[in-house]
Amino acid sequence: MVERKIMTELNQWKAKLNRKPLIVRGARQVGKTTAIEQFGAGYKQFINLNLELPADASVFKNFKHIDELIERVFFLYDKDISLINETLLFIDEIPTNWRSPSTNVYLGIPFGN
Repeated sequence: MVERKIMTELNQWKAKLNRKPLIVRGARQVGKTTAIEQFGAGYKQFINLNLELPADASVFKNFKHIDELIERVFFLYDKDISLINETLLFIDEIPTNWRSPSTNVYLGIPFGN
């Protein structure tokens, strides 16, 4: 397979010591999800949340603190929370009208107009 530019950029992001959540944007159907899934293979744990799925979207309802959200995600996917620093959490299909203030602040997603 041809090495894609996005893989180089993802590996540079991973190498940063104080990295922030990464937002991957682009046109639909160009391979963003596939690239992230391939990148996730380099982690001990990979969690792929697809917000188009009701079960995945439900973890974002009625939480009080980001730590509670993270615990829910690890529980939902039966992952070992002690490996949090070796886990890639991928949140796919974030709607353009996303309205979750606590999550938006943590992820650095601007609020919709």
